[in-house]
Amino acid sequence: MIYYKTDEEVELIRQNCLLVCKVLAQVGSMLRPGINSAELDKTAEELIRDHGAKPGFKGYRGFPATLCVSANEHVVHGIPSQSQVFKEGDIVSVDCGVIKNGYFGDAAYTFAIGDVPEDIMDLLRVTHTSLYKGIEQAVAGRRLGDIGFAVQDYVEREHNFGVVRELVGHGLGRHLHEDPEVPNYGKRGKGIMLKDGLVIAIEPMVNMGKKEVVTSKDGWTVFAKDRKPSAHFEHTVVVRKHKADILSDHSIIEDAIRKNVHIKGLEYRSAVA
Repeated sequence: MIYYKTDEEVELIRQNCLLVCKVLAQVGSMLRPGINSAELDKTAEELIRDHGAKPGFKGYRGFPATLCVSANEHVVHGIPSQSQVFKEGDIVSVDCGVIKNGYFGDAAYTFAIGDVPEDIMDLLRVTHTSLYKGIEQAVAGRRLGDIGFAVQDYVEREHNFGVVRELVGHGLGRHLHEDPEVPNYGKRGKGIMLKDGLVIAIEPMVNMGKKEVVTSKDGWTVFAKDRKPSAHFEHTVVVRKHKADILSDHSIIEDAIRKNVHIKGLEYRSAVA
């Protein structure tokens, strides 16, 4: 069942999404060669709890951590660990959720550490831009398939990357995952009609190579079957009559990473003009 949100509920979700982005900004300020993902996870949980919230992912269906940290060919749901030590040239997707006042917030960002090859940076730019292509379609009166088509058409037809099929966006509110599912592929004019007050997380997951993915033996980490790099960006938005209202704020993250000499970040902005 789909639950449409009141303006008051939307504002609670917005505040939680902004907290998520503050956490991702802190992660972005810390990332460098030699740091491990367990350090990031510990800092993220402390920051969330300091703001009177709880980690939204920790314990969800048994997930053991605050962040999902997925590097290089890992698509999503990577479990932070001390053994996951980052190096120059890595790309790192960080997904974070929080819950406070009975509502969730959710967002994700992919960071580039140091001298990342240009073809991989292009993957990040395309994935980032595809997110906004999808958001442009999140308008009352359009169809759910319009969002997926916009992402898929830009990624696959224009850039020949692979859109992951097994993992999708989702509704968000009192539950981390609510109806409807929001695929990053689809047909224009198909699916449910979008209505004012629908809160959804749109999150393209794009592989440099083929779209197929495999789940690791840990039961969580999803990686590209061909072991080529993958990127992931996510915003939570609310459908409105003329233009989607983006509840998360990547500019908070980008402001932080511009100050980190170890992170290659300015290129993202030029892709969204």
